[in-house]
Amino acid sequence: MRRLLSKSLLLMALFPALAPALTLKIATVAPEGTRWMQEMRAGAREIASRTNGRVKLKFYPGGVMGNDKSVLKKIRLGQLHGGALTGGSLARVYPDMQIYSLPMEFNTLDEVDAVRREIDPVLRKGMEQHGFVILGLAEGGFAYLMSSDPITRIEELRQHKVWVPEDDLLSYVLFRKMGVQPITLPLADVYTSLQTGLIDTVGATPVGAIAFQWHTRLKSVTNQPLMYLVGALVVDKKRFSRIRPADRKVVMEVMDGIFRRLDRANRSDNAAALATLRQRGFSFVTPSTEEVARWKRLAEEAIAEEEGIVVSKALHQRLRRLLAEYRAQRPERQAHLAAGQ
Repeated sequence: MRRLLSKSLLLMALFPALAPALTLKIATVAPEGTRWMQEMRAGAREIASRTNGRVKLKFYPGGVMGNDKSVLKKIRLGQLHGGALTGGSLARVYPDMQIYSLPMEFNTLDEVDAVRREIDPVLRKGMEQHGFVILGLAEGGFAYLMSSDPITRIEELRQHKVWVPEDDLLSYVLFRKMGVQPITLPLADVYTSLQTGLIDTVGATPVGAIAFQWHTRLKSVTNQPLMYLVGALVVDKKRFSRIRPADRKVVMEVMDGIFRRLDRANRSDNAAALATLRQRGFSFVTPSTEEVARWKRLAEEAIAEEEGIVVSKALHQRLRRLLAEYRAQRPERQAHLAAGQ
């Protein structure tokens, strides 16, 4: 038996195409037909081709495997091997994955770019230490308040039924500080809840609002970024380690390229989605400078209360330092922002 095993290993080393195929089963709530699914499927085809079929990626889109919480549970049970999930959902595994989505931290996408150059590698290392390999990390974009009626002040927000994603502790704490009793729901229940009137206000990226059809139940956008969202394609480290090293390199190379393209494309897609919302008659309203400062003050209080629980203090301080350094180099831009321009 030992001799047969040795011969088999030798044959696979000499003739890689004889190595058994390994399939990575990956779930996501991203609907079929979206750019994310198109790009990931293209990556899967390239990987299968370049590894002579030794590595295959099988996707389960549209939430057919349940919400992100269910997907992570199925990965632990071995029923799935990975997922394309939000940074906030991955905070269940590694809390610092939601570092980018702290409320009211960023003013512009240029600030995001400056920070991500240093923080992305930290997140990759942290996820690996928690048993997952990040195959790709891409921008989801800024989330905005979208509602049935215009919202420019906290007092107006209190008149609305606001959705908060499951386990989004910081957003929940922030809305409570604003005097709002948010309604927590899984992503899959949002559209139905908008239809029935259980909720009438969401925080969403423009692309997300259209992809999930939420925009058909809403009428207004509050033109102030609430938080920055990222998505990541992650796979179980133990499962990934079963792939031969040369093939692992192919998978990493292909998917990293895919997600770099998604990073760029999502930015332009969100801009186009905002234009689509305008064309559909959405009203775009902007809070006053004083009101934005009020929101930011409450956000800072919420973050301070939960620091060390939702994200590590060390990484949060690092993010704040990077932002301060970037803003110090562009004082004229900060003056424009302060003036509401």
